[in-house]
Parts: sequence; structure tokens; C-alpha cells
Amino acid sequence: MTLLEIENLTVEFATAQGAFRAVDNVSVSVDAGDVLAIVGESGSGKSVAMLAIMGLLPWTATVTADKALFGGRDILKLSSRQRRQVIGKDLTMIFQEPMSSLNPCFTVGFQLTEALKTHLKMDKPARIARAIELLDQVGIPAPDKRLSSFPHQLSGGMNQRVMIAMAIACSPKLLIADEPTTALDVTIQAQILELLMKLQHDTGMALVLITHDMGVVAETAQRVSVQYAGQKVEEQPVAGLFDTPHHPYTAALLAALPERATDRHLPSIPGVVPGQFDRPDGCLFSPRCGLATDLCRQQSPRQAEAELGGSLCHYPLVKGKARGHPGSEVAA
Repeated sequence: MTLLEIENLTVEFATAQGAFRAVDNVSVSVDAGDVLAIVGESGSGKSVAMLAIMGLLPWTATVTADKALFGGRDILKLSSRQRRQVIGKDLTMIFQEPMSSLNPCFTVGFQLTEALKTHLKMDKPARIARAIELLDQVGIPAPDKRLSSFPHQLSGGMNQRVMIAMAIACSPKLLIADEPTTALDVTIQAQILELLMKLQHDTGMALVLITHDMGVVAETAQRVSVQYAGQKVEEQPVAGLFDTPHHPYTAALLAALPERATDRHLPSIPGVVPGQFDRPDGCLFSPRCGLATDLCRQQSPRQAEAELGGSLCHYPLVKGKARGHPGSEVAA
């Protein structure tokens, strides 16, 4: 059953210099129990797309989509009251920075029980019991004592566990995890990812994992959506993506993995993701792509067929070679 179905999502921000398109016709589909990873460099529009779905963008943002369904309901047309019944209950999100996501003025217990009171209408004893159960579930020791702690009294890893407890408090159908390990050290990162995958497996909820770490993707996801400069450039099952990437950007990301390095120096992608004032004509990846031709620099590509991952490229890669490229012997 399809839980989340988004077609051609576009997000534009009003600026003093004109509109900036941060998300450009991105489509997302998530089935019940699915684990989807969204990858790409900073500036690719990963977080903005999911924040748009959550309704958490500022007033300067304009969000449009041909279709935006969650559980069969159009989430972009819900009233504020109807949205509050869904967000935080059936559709939840974990943010990048746990220290800035939790309110420093309230205890962990208050913030955790607030969702239970709002969405599940529990009485106070039931809320406290459930909060202790949740903190124990996410691996926080002495959970009954932690209820009275403020966020600044906990470590970054503990705060992220509190955020996860808040996100799963009402047994959501879909959890969006926005780079949940960014602010944590390596050992804690592994623990948080292991916890998320265990919770997903135990509860059967769908999980969307936003990350730029391809190693994390390999260990956790079932499908991978690759974004670049606000556009989705490819989507494949995780095994297929790592084995046969079809977009040059995906191939470049995989080539930059340390375990794939064949030289003393790690491969890198030259340049940066284009911003508001340096967006090229044609393919947005063309200034950084070793396969770019005049066609790439002048004309925007169309999506390739599904068997090529819907690759947004004039010359999608097939078995390591660019299909239809003038130098057809060029390897990926």
C-alpha cells in the first residue's frame, strides 16, 4: 500500500533578488514499511522537500505539487487544524540538530508527554508511564529520572534519543529522519542508526532517511533517491544503484567512497552545487560532469526510462558507458 505519494513537488523561496527554486519537480513514493534513502550534497533540496511535506517551511516559501497524498489525503490542502491531527502523530520527523530542536526551557518529560496529551488524549499517569517506556525503548538509562532533565543536561546522543522517542511516541506510519547523526561522533552515529533500524523493523513504520553518507545508505535502505540542485536525478533499489548507477552524479558519489579508491588520493567532484545566481543553462550538473557536451550545456535533459532509474541525463550510463554519447567508449 502506498503511504506517501508526491508528484512534481516544487518549492520556491521569495528573495529580494527574485524567486529561488530550491526543489524542482521532485517525485517521492513511499510504501508502508518501506525504507527510502534520499542522498545528495548539501544544497540538493533534500531537507527542504521533506520540510515542505511536513508543512514546516517559512512564509517565504511557495509549495506546489501535482499530487501530494499521505494516507490518501492531500496534505497540501489540509487546514491548519487537520494538519495538526496528522503531523506529530502519523507523520513525524527527526531533525539534524537535537540541541536546537528541543526547547531548552522545558524538561524532557514535558516535551515528551505533550504529544501524548495532544494526539492520544492520555491522562497524566498514563502519559508519564508511556514516556518512561519510550525513553527505555530508545536506550536511555534510568528513564524515570531523565524525565526531569533539561536538554542542556544531556549529551548530544542522549538528546537525539529523546528526539527519536518523541517521534515514535504516537506510533507513526511514516518517520522522516533528516541526517539524524550529523552532530554526533562516530560511535554514537552507529548506535543511533542501529536504533532507528530496530524501531523500523519492530514497528513496521515506513522510514525516509535523508543523508549524504553513501555508507549509511548501503547498510539501511531498500531504495535510494539521488537529488542534485533540487532535482531528482535517479532512483533505484539500493543493490542496483551501487552496482550499476545510471546518472554520472550518482557514479561520482560512489567513486568518492574511500573503499572504492584505487589511488592514494580520493576522487572528488570538482565545483559546487549551483545556487540562486550561478545556475547553468541545460543540465544543472553539466559544469561538473566529465561527460558533458554542448547538448548538456544548452538543453535540459528528460528523464530516462524506468529501467535506467529514471536518470535525468542526456547520456545515461549503461554498464559503465554513456549511452548515445559522441565518445561512446567513455567509461563512467
